[in-house]
Amino acid sequence: MADFTAYFTMKESDALEYARTKLDVFPPGARLSCKEIGDGNLNYVFRIADEDTGKSIIIKQAGPVARLSDEFVVSPDRNRIEADILALQNELAPGLVPVMYGYDPVMNCTVMEDLSDHTLMRKALLERQKFPLFADHITTFMANTLLMTSDVVMNHKEKKQRVNQFINPDLCEITEDLVYTEPFYDCPRNDVFEPTREFARRYLWEDEALQLETAKLKFDFMTNAQSLIHGDLHTGSIFVKPDSTKVFDPEFAFYGPAGYDVGNVIANLIFAYANARTTMEEGADKDEFTGWLLTTIGQVADLFQEKFLKLFREKATERTALYPGFDRYYLGRIMADSSAVAGLELCRRTLGIAGVKDLVTIQDPAKRLAAEKLCLIAGKTFIMRRSEISAGADFVKVVKESELLAFAG
Repeated sequence: MADFTAYFTMKESDALEYARTKLDVFPPGARLSCKEIGDGNLNYVFRIADEDTGKSIIIKQAGPVARLSDEFVVSPDRNRIEADILALQNELAPGLVPVMYGYDPVMNCTVMEDLSDHTLMRKALLERQKFPLFADHITTFMANTLLMTSDVVMNHKEKKQRVNQFINPDLCEITEDLVYTEPFYDCPRNDVFEPTREFARRYLWEDEALQLETAKLKFDFMTNAQSLIHGDLHTGSIFVKPDSTKVFDPEFAFYGPAGYDVGNVIANLIFAYANARTTMEEGADKDEFTGWLLTTIGQVADLFQEKFLKLFREKATERTALYPGFDRYYLGRIMADSSAVAGLELCRRTLGIAGVKDLVTIQDPAKRLAAEKLCLIAGKTFIMRRSEISAGADFVKVVKESELLAFAG
């Protein structure tokens, strides 16, 4: 029987024993069950439940290599980063992240609130569920966490110390490769849907102007320690129910460009839109659901800017940040980054090694090709025209125009 004094990768039986012997959560003799529920690319996630009371928790353990591929050797310290940032995010955006119960530096695992009463947002969107409060919730989370961790508000020395606290080189390297580099050439590690390959070659891989812009964006990502970002804020990192939104899985967190989080949210709503437009039967249900998605895309962009500016004017402490016009200049740069990152995310999830169910589960090859072309056309547009795209209507217009081009053949 393990005593958990040295690290090893747990199985269900180990996680059950860990809950019994290392956690002061359940009463002695409780009838506990354990199920490994992780479906992500990096971690092992166990749900421990008391069969009599229904009380449950989550144990999340970081492995020494990514589950996606053992090519990615990643530091288990990422769970320490996750524990620290969830505690901080709960202070900045209370109620919008799961409650943390503890972190074990030996077993590299976190213990947190079980959100089984919520649904993973990507799954919910594929089931055509709508969440009218989502845009309000997620923009509150992003405005609060991105502004309040920046030099606009923080003491600059304290902020630099926090940059060091959340340095995350292994996972940043994954982002630099998978998001900024590999989707824009015919990388052997890409996982390209064969009918899409020729379009990708003509539209992306042979476009030197596009490659130049991705290089600029990559170096900005590596050098712009603007805000403490989530770093992987897609619909697979968000739990939802009608009256609640919970952001989790911030293990990619580090100090980077604030627009990275905003762009990821927008891009993953577009994936849901591309799936619905190509797979739902024509009729009122399709019109209502796709209309809600477009509205939500626009709301995410507009509400974020509205809340960010309001908070900026209330909380800014840096004297030069208070000069007239600086707030809108600062936000304008974030929105240009948001557009660019939306484009990068659309391209990398379509062509790269880490695909999304919104696309890969489309069974009809012609429909999947149309959905992927929509994403690639929109993605390139968001990158190349990022200085022109800011308002919610701008993002929606690009999606609609890209759809027309993709479906035209």
